[in-house]
Amino acid sequence: MVAVPRTMEAIRLHTPGVDGLRHETIDTPSLQFGEALVEVHAAAITRDELEWPLDRLPAVPSYELSGVVAAVADDIDAVSVGDEVYALTPFDRDGVAAEYAAVLATTLAPKPSTLDHVESAAVPLPALSAWQGLFVHGGLEPGERVLVHGAVGGVGQFATQLARWRGAHVVATASPQAFEGARALGAHEVIDGRTDLDDGVSPVDLVFDTVGGELLEHAPALLTNGGRLVSIAGEPPGEGTYFVVEPSREQLVELTRLVDSGELRVAIDSTFALSDAAAAFERSLASGKQGKVVIRVAGGGASGAAGGGG
Repeated sequence: MVAVPRTMEAIRLHTPGVDGLRHETIDTPSLQFGEALVEVHAAAITRDELEWPLDRLPAVPSYELSGVVAAVADDIDAVSVGDEVYALTPFDRDGVAAEYAAVLATTLAPKPSTLDHVESAAVPLPALSAWQGLFVHGGLEPGERVLVHGAVGGVGQFATQLARWRGAHVVATASPQAFEGARALGAHEVIDGRTDLDDGVSPVDLVFDTVGGELLEHAPALLTNGGRLVSIAGEPPGEGTYFVVEPSREQLVELTRLVDSGELRVAIDSTFALSDAAAAFERSLASGKQGKVVIRVAGGGASGAAGGGG
């Protein structure tokens, strides 16, 4: 066991919204059974995670981390002190935008060896959302046609790459300025979803929607007989499936293998210091991002990061 300080720096949300964020010194969490204490090197954020129920505040935001195990509870043998790990942590617990986080050990997977901590933190939520949407809820099989709405967005980037890896024929919607980006991710066909859906798409076996709105409403008309509709953006019409991503160590292990073998690429929009978390969340709400917004916490490195908000 390494020396762990009694207190730590953390970001806590006191009222919903960016204005409710505070950079504070709080007690380092103590371990309960089933937990590992992770020294957080990087924590990724998503745009909608500051709307917490008032009865759960103050709370630490962010549910994606990459870091190093600093201590483990007595009943834990799946991870050890010194392991480099990453995870999507459960949404019903405090988050990980802090120097240390007590994390359920069952959610921790070895981080990709080819990525630094900043890049690794950008993987869990969008990649797991894509994996579960395509394969768990969508049942995508090799040779099928899949339409990915929002193919260069945070989740869409991974969905496009994973669908191509699975051997599907990938049709992507994107804005015209992102067409080349969608093709680079592996899309066989790219169309402007705002103007070309009616005439530009042959029927598909699966629509995976990350956008919602009119694209989601129109999706059933694009399906083959027996086709499936899955969305992370809203409740689909008809027989479609809406789901919220769940942590999964087993799926992260497979995603780690794909990243390290070069099958999956990771995009970082910008990185921010922990003390600049409010600016990080402001950036997460902005349009035009190209990848994830990540908070650097402890020496995480950012060799693949673009921008810099700190």
